[in-house]
Amino acid sequence: MPEEEIKQEIQEEPEEDESLPFPNARVVAVMKKYLSKDKMIRSEVKKAMNRFLEEIVADVCKRMDEFPYAMIDYWMFEKAIEPYKRLDKLEAEKERLVKHLEAIEKDIEIMKKDIMER
Repeated sequence: MPEEEIKQEIQEEPEEDESLPFPNARVVAVMKKYLSKDKMIRSEVKKAMNRFLEEIVADVCKRMDEFPYAMIDYWMFEKAIEPYKRLDKLEAEKERLVKHLEAIEKDIEIMKKDIMER
């Protein structure tokens, strides 16, 4: 999304809600960048995304705070966001396990038939 469109999106948003942790217009602009052009976003979804982002920031900060150092370095940040980066790998592993279990189920059914025929 070009910078001009983002600025236009920000200007179109109503006044900022001070109860939200981040400028909502900016959050919405980023959301729209990754959604289809024909999608509309309800107000409660925009606010929920904003609050969800705060939860992620809080979690990452808690993880970084566990390090005993006074200065937060980039490697600490990388370590703290690791669980979020691994989500796609976990989903792929889940799919692999489901396929493996399905193959085991088929083997069990074949064994049952073999036993019943004897």
